[in-house]
Amino acid sequence: MKTNPFLAFTLGGLAPLALGQEIKPAQPGGKLPGNPAIQLVKIADGLVDPVHVASPKDGTGRLFVCERNGLVRIVKDGKLLERPFLDLKDKTHSAFLETGLYAIEFHPKFKENGLFYVSYADLWFNSSTLVTEYKVSKDNPDRTDMDSARVIMQIDFPYPNHHAGKIAFGPDGYLYVGVGDGGWEGDVLDAGQDRSTLHGKMLRIDLATTTPDRAYTIPKDNPFITPLQQMTLFGISEKQFSKIRPKARPEIWAYGLRNPWTFSFDRKTGDLYIADVGQNHWEEVNFQPANSKGGENYGWSFMGGSHTFPIEDEATNPRVGILPVAEYSHVDQGICVTGIGVYRGKDYPSLDGIYFLSDWGSGKFWGLKRDDAGKWQMQELLDLDTPLRPTGAGEDEMGNLYVTHATSNYGGPVDPAMNEKGALWKIVAADKVPEGASLAPLQK
Repeated sequence: MKTNPFLAFTLGGLAPLALGQEIKPAQPGGKLPGNPAIQLVKIADGLVDPVHVASPKDGTGRLFVCERNGLVRIVKDGKLLERPFLDLKDKTHSAFLETGLYAIEFHPKFKENGLFYVSYADLWFNSSTLVTEYKVSKDNPDRTDMDSARVIMQIDFPYPNHHAGKIAFGPDGYLYVGVGDGGWEGDVLDAGQDRSTLHGKMLRIDLATTTPDRAYTIPKDNPFITPLQQMTLFGISEKQFSKIRPKARPEIWAYGLRNPWTFSFDRKTGDLYIADVGQNHWEEVNFQPANSKGGENYGWSFMGGSHTFPIEDEATNPRVGILPVAEYSHVDQGICVTGIGVYRGKDYPSLDGIYFLSDWGSGKFWGLKRDDAGKWQMQELLDLDTPLRPTGAGEDEMGNLYVTHATSNYGGPVDPAMNEKGALWKIVAADKVPEGASLAPLQK
């Protein structure tokens, strides 16, 4: 396994580092190699609280956009189709900002099997997250066979916030599911460090096989599988004992997360980036290398970014887990991180390998990448005249990156359709903006 320089302490351990050993995460103000510049080009508008965009990677060039009130819309040949691909409005709870239709993900073999997956807050199960499989209609590739629904997973929540909800297939073919700590504030459930619950975790499941009681199985190399065994007190090493966790949920891939609203894989390297929405002071981006064996503890609720929680007691609090690779402050940078992804397209070579992220509150956009010395650098790339509200993101078949924008807020209205309409934007290199494109307004 590649050594992670941000491993502040042993996974789950409470022992502090020796003075001077800690490596600080990158913060805004750094310089990316090549000093890249970007612009945002509008692709579609008139959307109801769009929160995610995905491509089926089937050669059609279509983009599928999730509207928070339960619709999946199609952008085809540059136009937003009126008729939705999927309509779950009668099943989706979207009265509160942090609930709704969260994400759509297409099976890696979608072109052959027509399968795709959505995650949403189910109205009839008190906002429980349902991950559900559907199949595209045999008669119309722009429509869903509604009778094909098969529930994969149901995750119940006691509160209406911190549900996360993003889903994505990893390069290993398994489905990853981001789950928030269950809500309220401050991890009142102690979920982040509790491996007996799915809350506050990154999950990893296998959809290729099923069991009599589950629509998925557990990958054999998931980190917290404890098979039934006889009890042995002596003759076993401490390392062997440390791996015995009979109460841990075997679906767990990583833990110590607060609200991993967005995460994505680098399609070239397989590395995983997790943008974890913070508490009152810091936002963070966590990094898991492609050859990780899983089991990482990202610190919540002992940590928020590289700082302890609660921050008022930082001088005496224990410091736990793996530090993020990047963080930024609520004081002057934003309030809610939205991860976008790593650019791996061919149209904009200057952007290759950059992980893009933004903030829903400030509308700022940054790039994150290692410099020639291997140090992470975080540089602000857009200074917008009128801040966008980045709610989610995704990539197309060619590796281009897209961002959804919506101005929804905690004060309502209850019906997302009453909000100011949102839009879909594409990230492009500033020197390759198409002629006549509608651009995000920049500061002069």
